Amino acid sequence: MTLERELLKGNTPAMVLAVLRAGPLHGYGIAREIERRSGDLLKFREGTLYPALHALERDGLVVGQWEVQPSGPARKVYALTKSGRLELDRRTCAWQAFSVAVSKVIGGEAHEQTT
Repeated sequence: MTLERELLKGNTPAMVLAVLRAGPLHGYGIAREIERRSGDLLKFREGTLYPALHALERDGLVVGQWEVQPSGPARKVYALTKSGRLELDRRTCAWQAFSVAVSKVIGGEAHEQTT
């Protein structure tokens, strides 16, 4: 597995929650919105997205509801729950702190040592 796919997999739940903050979407719409927001740098396959959606639903962070289409099959539309909004806030704070810390390490920011 490539590093990019591993990073994508580990951060998929937070990105799904972030996209659903704007309103309910079906799986395909969630995937396309993440791709759009990332400037098409992040690509989602069903094997990455749907297990994350099912886990978020199981954990009560999103709720799925079947929507009947005028033409074509019904599709499941996902919406953020109140718990999902709180979890998104928590994950956003954690991601920002983690990102800053990793950037300092990768960027080689000097750390004063006390001796």
